[in-house]
Amino acid sequence: MSTQRKAVGGSRFLYDSFDLAQARIDAQERVEEERRAGLEYRLTKIEEELERLEKRLWLAVYGVASGVLVHGALAFVAAQF
Repeated sequence: MSTQRKAVGGSRFLYDSFDLAQARIDAQERVEEERRAGLEYRLTKIEEELERLEKRLWLAVYGVASGVLVHGALAFVAAQF
């Protein structure tokens, strides 16, 4: 078995450290991809919730404005009679 390794190009200890380093880099890249996907998912959910909140706030603003207008109209009608 050792004669085959020498024929291939040397000791396995020369290449094991490079293989290990490449495996660590590959694993780190996969972890980074998963983290980025998770972050994008959470940001999408936050954006959706912000849009819903914005719709609710505008509904409240329009509700208050319509209440003020109705109150003003009723006061104007009461002043006419």
